[in-house]
Amino acid sequence: MPRRTATMLASTLMLIALLCAGVFIPVPYSEMSPGPTVNTLGDHGGEPVLQVSGRKTYATSGHLNMTTVRVTSADYRMNLVEAVYGWLAHDNKVVPHETLYPDGKTEEQSTQENAEEFSQSQESAKVAALKELDVPVKSWVIVSTVVKGSPAEGKLHAGDVIKAVDGTAVKEPSDVAKLVTKHKPGQDVRFTIVPAKEQAAAEKEKRTPTRTQDVTITTTTSDDAGEKRAIVGISAGTDHTFPFTIDIKLADVGGPSAGLMFALGIYDKLTPGSLTGGKFVAGTGTIDDEGKVGPIGGIEMKTVGARAKGAQYFLTPADNCEAAAKDTPEGLTLIKVKTIEDALGALKDVRSGDTADLPKCGK
Repeated sequence: MPRRTATMLASTLMLIALLCAGVFIPVPYSEMSPGPTVNTLGDHGGEPVLQVSGRKTYATSGHLNMTTVRVTSADYRMNLVEAVYGWLAHDNKVVPHETLYPDGKTEEQSTQENAEEFSQSQESAKVAALKELDVPVKSWVIVSTVVKGSPAEGKLHAGDVIKAVDGTAVKEPSDVAKLVTKHKPGQDVRFTIVPAKEQAAAEKEKRTPTRTQDVTITTTTSDDAGEKRAIVGISAGTDHTFPFTIDIKLADVGGPSAGLMFALGIYDKLTPGSLTGGKFVAGTGTIDDEGKVGPIGGIEMKTVGARAKGAQYFLTPADNCEAAAKDTPEGLTLIKVKTIEDALGALKDVRSGDTADLPKCGK
């Protein structure tokens, strides 16, 4: 066999061997890509995404699209060939596996956490929108979760309203941790609560809860690294009572990043006229009860997905602007927002066509 032919054959076989090896060599990476984008003003799966009853609503137009990111599952292990392809692909992003699934979280744990964050984002979106409309919303601190095997298990339950800790009134979820950690591990802490069942009955009967009870729990030591602190094994959250019903119907979506767009969609449906003026606006961002917009992950994937669907403008959390502006899809204007008020102001300019002074990312 001629030397040249033998060299080419050997090189070809080596390349084939490397490709085959690449298919079977797992690498500690995961992939992100643009996910579905849904108009919060429209329908999804045959029913309106936002449904309001007990309050007058108004016709809307245009788009206020929430955006998503697709990620490989926690149990999936990429091979070397897939990772290289992902690195080379413009619309995909390969990141360390632990970036998406820290602390070795399983697929089930990640899904559960995303579902909880999505549910909380819906509540905050409702509160933020109604506060912007000066519609009163009643709020109180509750037991959000109880850690299995913790001192609180069997004594406190999810949904219990926390009125006070050691006789000190509780106004914010953060108050609970501050009051508990004043103790040393092994000391008792006293919770004054309205049991979840009593709270639910009072809401149903539209009355003020009348039954409270004191629950004493012995604290234990946290498992956190560094300084050891007293804990009881709960996380505190906020619950609300709304003066009318707002339902958000959107399955197979998780995480908190749709909060801003849900809040704007609710605001649009409850006010005359159109927020967008018929324009195609997409966006992302967490939102808290006060209307503050927070950063999210995968911003580059979301702008790509939004533009592919026809978005002209993209409401971008201020803390994500730098990353988003590095590779903005052609034809998409990135608008920097820090609050729901910023977003409403920007939308006023968008629908009027006066976009020269929009707070754009990269300016």
